[in-house]
Amino acid sequence: MHPTTTHRTTLASVRLITDDVDRLTAFYEHVTGVTADRPSPEFAELRTARGTLAVGSTRTVPLFAAGSAEPAANRTAIVEFLVDDVDAAATRLGDTVETVSGPATMPWGNRSLLVRDPDGTLVNLFTPVTPEARERAGTE
Repeated sequence: MHPTTTHRTTLASVRLITDDVDRLTAFYEHVTGVTADRPSPEFAELRTARGTLAVGSTRTVPLFAAGSAEPAANRTAIVEFLVDDVDAAATRLGDTVETVSGPATMPWGNRSLLVRDPDGTLVNLFTPVTPEARERAGTE
């Protein structure tokens, strides 16, 4: 790249591949309170103020590259949602989701609730509680 050329990259979305788009979309609608757009039975998008979570069917994988994604096989990523009050979210969700831990305050200043979606992906709902964490999150 030429030194005077400006290159801007923007994270557009994170997509989860699943065998059951309806089930996974319903889970994320329940957890976030966001209604998904469903342009096709094979695809859904939950658009938030800062980013989009997409849910795609395993039937869409060959459109990119056959065998390139596998549902319910993630053990590295955590999908994170910034919420106004993580303790209120924990109360609202109660035992309707699989809770992994929390709410607990992390050393970096976020209060977090870690749950697991129906395909096994970790989901972190968090609220920045220290001034530094609020500044990083842009909530100050």
